[in-house]
Amino acid sequence: MVRSYLKYEQSHAFGTITTSTSNTIFVPPTSTSTPTSSTSRTTSLGKAYTAANEEVLCWDIKTGELVSRWRDNACTAQVTAIARSKTDADVFAVGYHDGSIRVWDARIGKVLIRFNGHRSAVTILAFDGQGVRVASGSRDTDIIIWDLVSETGLFRLRGHKEQITGICFLSSRDGDEQGGEPEKEDQFLLSTSKDALVKIWDVASQYCVETHVTQSNGECWSLGMSPDGSGCITGGNEGELKVWSLDLQALTRHSAQLQGGKSVGFLEERGTLNRHGADRTIGIRFHATADYFAVHGTDKSVEVWRIRSPAEVEKQLARKAKRKREKARTDKDVNGDTEMVNGDHENDKTAASTAVTDVFVPHVIVRTSGKTSSVDWAGGSSSKSLRLLTSTTNNQMELYNITARSKSKSSRTTEEPPDYDRTHGVELPGHRADVRAVALSSDDRMLATASNGALKIWNTRTGSSIRTLECGYALACAFLPGDKIVLVCTKSGEIELFDIASATHIDTVKAHDGAIWSLKVHPDGRSIVTGSADKSAKFWRFEVVQEDIPGTKRTMPTLKLIHTRTLKLQDEILSLCFTPDSRLLAVSTLDNTVKVFFLDSLKLFLNLYGHKLPVLNISIASDSKLIATCSADKNVRLWGLDFGDCHKSIFAHDDSILQVSFISRPIQPKEDGHLFFTASKDGLIKSWDGDKFEHIQKLSGHHGEIWTMAVSQTGDFVATASHDKSIRIWSQTDEPLFLEEERERELEDAYDANIAEGLARDQADAHAAMIDGQDEAMEAVVPATKQTGETLTSGERITEALNMCHEDLIATREYEAQRAANPTDPPGPPQRHPVLSFKDASAEKHLLGVLESIAGPSLQDALLLLTFSTLPPLFDFLNIWLEKNMNVHLACKVCFFLLRVHHKQVVASRELRPVLSEMQGRLRDRLEGLKNMMGFNLAGLKILSRRVDEVGVSRIDIPPEDDETSALGRKKRGFVSVG
Repeated sequence: MVRSYLKYEQSHAFGTITTSTSNTIFVPPTSTSTPTSSTSRTTSLGKAYTAANEEVLCWDIKTGELVSRWRDNACTAQVTAIARSKTDADVFAVGYHDGSIRVWDARIGKVLIRFNGHRSAVTILAFDGQGVRVASGSRDTDIIIWDLVSETGLFRLRGHKEQITGICFLSSRDGDEQGGEPEKEDQFLLSTSKDALVKIWDVASQYCVETHVTQSNGECWSLGMSPDGSGCITGGNEGELKVWSLDLQALTRHSAQLQGGKSVGFLEERGTLNRHGADRTIGIRFHATADYFAVHGTDKSVEVWRIRSPAEVEKQLARKAKRKREKARTDKDVNGDTEMVNGDHENDKTAASTAVTDVFVPHVIVRTSGKTSSVDWAGGSSSKSLRLLTSTTNNQMELYNITARSKSKSSRTTEEPPDYDRTHGVELPGHRADVRAVALSSDDRMLATASNGALKIWNTRTGSSIRTLECGYALACAFLPGDKIVLVCTKSGEIELFDIASATHIDTVKAHDGAIWSLKVHPDGRSIVTGSADKSAKFWRFEVVQEDIPGTKRTMPTLKLIHTRTLKLQDEILSLCFTPDSRLLAVSTLDNTVKVFFLDSLKLFLNLYGHKLPVLNISIASDSKLIATCSADKNVRLWGLDFGDCHKSIFAHDDSILQVSFISRPIQPKEDGHLFFTASKDGLIKSWDGDKFEHIQKLSGHHGEIWTMAVSQTGDFVATASHDKSIRIWSQTDEPLFLEEERERELEDAYDANIAEGLARDQADAHAAMIDGQDEAMEAVVPATKQTGETLTSGERITEALNMCHEDLIATREYEAQRAANPTDPPGPPQRHPVLSFKDASAEKHLLGVLESIAGPSLQDALLLLTFSTLPPLFDFLNIWLEKNMNVHLACKVCFFLLRVHHKQVVASRELRPVLSEMQGRLRDRLEGLKNMMGFNLAGLKILSRRVDEVGVSRIDIPPEDDETSALGRKKRGFVSVG
């Protein structure tokens, strides 16, 4: 009989506040429709949307609470870019490490549109001014323009040679300023890249207008655009900032003559600024309303610069001219020159040309508690009060308030630097450093995680933080019996005791002279053993001592650790483990061996050798018969504790294996007693059958090295902590798992991955062949397509459904013709395909359903797989859909795309001319009807808008509360007037 196992899946993840892979966006409290209480609407400072590995988290800045969590179960890639729509405050575009883009609605927390066009991570996203297009830049050096209305990729811009670091749409407002037509859609795009180039693209004509070299000392890492669009700043290495001016009006006037004309110089370099820090500039953010911009690099600071007003610039130039005249007068008096010193003031001002250092001046340097990864302005429109939101690489967000100092009477001429203070932060729901130790309580309800400087207690069911305590550099931790006290072993060789109920530090014991790498509690719960780098294992027993309370005659009981005995070894101890029957103690040392001692006499019983690198962790089965060891040599070895023979050596992971653990108290000891889990630096958790030596399941989800792992008492779940700052719970489900099916699924995943890699390689080769021998202008624009495994499957589905439905359509037409020719003796109905018979659907309805089931962004890529021979039957169905008014929008979308792709073959085909002529008339009628309906609806909306503007008061029907009921049992209805 084939044995089945139970599958493990990730139930929830916590401990991550923000990750440095993406930017953070601040949203004011009045500009989002996220459901909140009435109290939070008035008291909230705002919300921050940030990346947390593969999720997007929304945090309340004031309370530090998690408001919402966005996660697409079909995507496990990390979030790399976030952008917010300028027209709809609740629409966000999120880019991922696998090159995909998802458009989210913050009101419902669901994905609206999915795009997939880049071959590598998305680095930057930008909405246009109307919110209908999104521009994305990636590490693959491409820029893609996406249409949110048609849910397709418009085109791909190629011209940069390195990763895209900045994108911004440029909007011209000539019509509004001159009182003409309303503002048109953004026509131009500004982009920067690590190739130190800045380019202006004409989106309408898909042409590169201008190219400039941005930095003089290496890559361009960031781009900041002023709110009015009159200029921008680019950041490079060694703290260099380049200031550029942009002439949008001239760019708009000459856009029609740019392709064949000369470069007019719409983007002009104005000068260079030097930051206080000498690292590369990775972020530039302009304030939306005030004349400030924030710049940050990779260090623990954010530099805020101020933009002087024209009056201040004139005063500065006048001061410079005055100092110049005074210096000239002094020099000429010394030289005995009798020429006139006082010249014309206007000439002096002209000589003192305006430099960028006269316009942009440093304002304040904000020192953060961690290396800054992203910055955004959090409101504050006056010069006396500014708020700055920062996210750091040590998993926290901070809100700083920048206030200007009042000028004193004694120093009216000197401008003192402003003050700043940290007002709020989000830091409690996560660790600042990597979690190095985890431990579960006896009832598996609490999880202790320890890192460098913090010990946190979590609720395993909800993922909420219960306690946060300060500790040293933790390497191991454990709950004591009763789950009220937690022991933490540190890198300095100390054992720290913490009381969970009172959240206090009880005692610190100097236990070893080196780092304590392992801590285990005796099975009887009365003692512990610690293994250290000082080549000794020490045994400690618990004792309650009555201590005097200072100032009183009373005493209070206090838990103490009493050292009983010491085991000396020749090498550093890396891991310890008791046998459940309390008979043996296994110790792994730095000499690649595992030594087993009798616990009572500490005499050597077995010496297990075979690993080529140090054994990092060991675990013993619940029946005390089997021991598993994991090593840095990527192998897991199973040994028998009776004779010390090696049962099996398994190559388990692709990197060092850091943790191995059996289920301590399995519900079915005979079946699950020898099941164990391994965690590795390759970011994977694997489950194994120790009796059959077979791999059961692979759990992937972490985006970094898994440092530590803890298995629940009965194996219901596994808790892991990783370098990506996340703590994940993998719970056991009721779904059975068969080894053969699991291996087949892994082979299918590997096959799909190979297909995707092959498609990406073919596309790259095709692009290289296409641009071979062409100039830069010819290679700038490429269709925004990307073939993936999903599009291949969709194309096969369309082809299969088209062949099946076309046969059914021909049989149906023949039957109708025979029936019309012989009405007195009609033939029997034709035999239909089983799928169509089962669904009881016509051929055109079934084919339309197949097309509707394919996601809009993937539809065009799937249609590219259709050959020209499939176009005649497909056009027949398109004609039927237009005749019966079945999803005219989709029919037009498919028709126009196929005509554009197969234009030459369609023009040369005589077979398609009658069908296309018939479709032309029906298309014109259907589109004319849709146009009239949209015009009617638009006119109605304009009338409603004018009426609302005239009245100025709207009546809103409020849903009744549960407790508002009338005497007759009917629910009351409330109304409110909004002026």
